[in-house]
Amino acid sequence: MAAPAPDLPFTLIQVENSSTDSVQQAAVHAPAIRPARTSIGSPVTIAAVCLCGIFAFLNLYVTQPMLPMFESVFHASKSMVGLTVSASTLGIALSAPFLGALAERLSRKQVIVFALLALAVPTLLAASAPGLHVLIVWRFLQGLVMPAIFATVITYIGEEWAPTAIAMVMSIYVSGTAMGGFLGRLIGGVVAEYLGWHWSFLILGVVTVAGAGIIARTLPRERLPLPTHPHPGHAAQLRAMLHHFRNPRLLATFTVGFGMLFALVSTFTYVTFYLAAPPFNLSTAALSYLFAIYLIGLVVTPAGGYLVTRIGIRRGIVIAILLCLLGQILTLVHSLPVIIFGGLGLVCSGVFIAQSTASSFLRIAAPAGGRVSAAGLYISCYYLGGTVGGVLPAVAWDIGKWPACVALTSAVLVVIVFIGWAGFKAPHPPRTILD
Repeated sequence: MAAPAPDLPFTLIQVENSSTDSVQQAAVHAPAIRPARTSIGSPVTIAAVCLCGIFAFLNLYVTQPMLPMFESVFHASKSMVGLTVSASTLGIALSAPFLGALAERLSRKQVIVFALLALAVPTLLAASAPGLHVLIVWRFLQGLVMPAIFATVITYIGEEWAPTAIAMVMSIYVSGTAMGGFLGRLIGGVVAEYLGWHWSFLILGVVTVAGAGIIARTLPRERLPLPTHPHPGHAAQLRAMLHHFRNPRLLATFTVGFGMLFALVSTFTYVTFYLAAPPFNLSTAALSYLFAIYLIGLVVTPAGGYLVTRIGIRRGIVIAILLCLLGQILTLVHSLPVIIFGGLGLVCSGVFIAQSTASSFLRIAAPAGGRVSAAGLYISCYYLGGTVGGVLPAVAWDIGKWPACVALTSAVLVVIVFIGWAGFKAPHPPRTILD
């Protein structure tokens, strides 16, 4: 199966559970359902799946290339403007474990379309924000809505395609998520440079509305009937999630997820301040092009997944984190090509491989029947890491600018190397509470 994108760390787990559970429910409640697609489907259907990935992540990191501009426009600190990134990741961390359960009994296609329309509302409102604090609020609301899109798309793919076709369809979707993250930064930065940051959100809001319309017309309605089995109850779901914190393997996986998105967000957020200052003096538009290196994940993630199958998950996670650590060190070289292609390229590669490896290990670490709730906790820890990574390095910057930020991020990476090495071989705890 395709390795998940760094913006989407729980792909494998969610597909596995949603697909199996839904097929079993359908067999009981609706024996005459249409069979799953054994091929990847028509070009229009595949394009719709890819567009779901693009529009799901178009708005997530849009403000990263604008941060030096915000610092000047709002006369604010780096930690305050960094909240325009962290607010969205915090919203995702808070809502991800619950939105999937709330949307379980609704039409997958309708949830995707309505969630995109709902996402467009705070995006358009951000265009009218009179100041930084209001903009941060709208960014937080954007984050609250986003998990409804990508969690439902993953469930849709797992239910609509046969197991032999899921890997290919998922890889197309994952490519869309990576492309969406890049395009959002590119559009946001270039438009902000030439028209102003308000126009960036206005254009992205309009594009998101258009995306909802395109997906409404092109994405086929789900073939499986909606589930009718009794809901286990929120109290039971909460007990199941809390039980995962007694599992040392899952604790290690959650920590690695936290640390890796911390490294990615801290690096790409604060490197913009570093490169906007002398001797580089990059403009907002130039900083937006910088994020093209993010597309390296389209190649590195599958290749890294193949490597991990050869050397093992435990060694793979250590090598991936060490690659990221080496990239951090290379960003200290005063050469723009070395910083971008050596430093940021290795940071991306290490983070992407580590996230796909951690997602794969989550299948092993989580007990049978508990993988969905474990995935929800994983994504919360993952995006909490991104939230902290957008704010905490500001303290380091005040102490020693970019070298201090590199030291902080490197220290986090060293800690999670040891946690991953120790925790990824810990024994399973007793399985007493399951989903």
